[in-house]
Amino acid sequence: MQISDKQINQFNEQGYLFFPSLFSAEEIKVLVAELDGIFSSHRPETVREKGSDAVRTAFGVHMYNAAFARLARHPRMVEPTKQIYDEDVYIHQFKVNAKAAFDGEVWQWHQDFGTWHADDQMPEPRAMNVAIFLDEVNEFNGPLMFIPGSHKLGVIEAGHDTVTTSYPLWTLDQETVSRLVAKGGLVSPKGPAGSMILFDSCLVHASGSNLSPWHRRTVYLSLCAVSNHIRRFKRPGYIAQREFDPIQCLADDCLLRDYPVSLPWEDGAPESALQPQLAA
Repeated sequence: MQISDKQINQFNEQGYLFFPSLFSAEEIKVLVAELDGIFSSHRPETVREKGSDAVRTAFGVHMYNAAFARLARHPRMVEPTKQIYDEDVYIHQFKVNAKAAFDGEVWQWHQDFGTWHADDQMPEPRAMNVAIFLDEVNEFNGPLMFIPGSHKLGVIEAGHDTVTTSYPLWTLDQETVSRLVAKGGLVSPKGPAGSMILFDSCLVHASGSNLSPWHRRTVYLSLCAVSNHIRRFKRPGYIAQREFDPIQCLADDCLLRDYPVSLPWEDGAPESALQPQLAA
């Protein structure tokens, strides 16, 4: 899949691109069928909501589940990212955010690259977030919100919030967000399951809690230019991947055909991936 010069210009200006219904219902069904098993497995890579057994985030699913391992090599998300950076990319982070019906908590206002730069020593914001909707996303079930153009500001000063949710996050204060929204506005891409968003790792974004009866499960892949790989392994390897080999794409039908893929964590993640490694 290739994107046009017009789309690249739009990405550079707004910080994101939205592709409604990019994946078919049949393709999404293959992924959704795996979620109950993943969420019920109680692996150490899975983060639960604060005070609840509801899943917040399942990290590293592509390392032990075949369907998601094939998704991680899908050309529809990898090729446009390579095109924008004019370089091969590797998976910095892979996760499924559950945002469960009634129980899905907020994701505070933040930039991803700020964390990757501070904690992982990623040199430059040459990293792309790819979000793939596994459910319909509407105004009620906690959709993503973006501040268009905010990626142009680079890293914005943030504070480390370890209290609001079960997952610590470097977040922006209300005054900063209000100022950015007054300048750039606010958008919230919504659409059917199978839709995809590419968004810059410096784009300021958030999502509200899900009080609706509908799940809002989303796959997030963070694809980083190979030359821009992280230099420090402060965080566990299932959160910030430590192998920088370029993604080798499978064929476009890889979600519907049983292409062989490596599943190195199928019997459990190694201890080295579960612990920080302070010396890179």
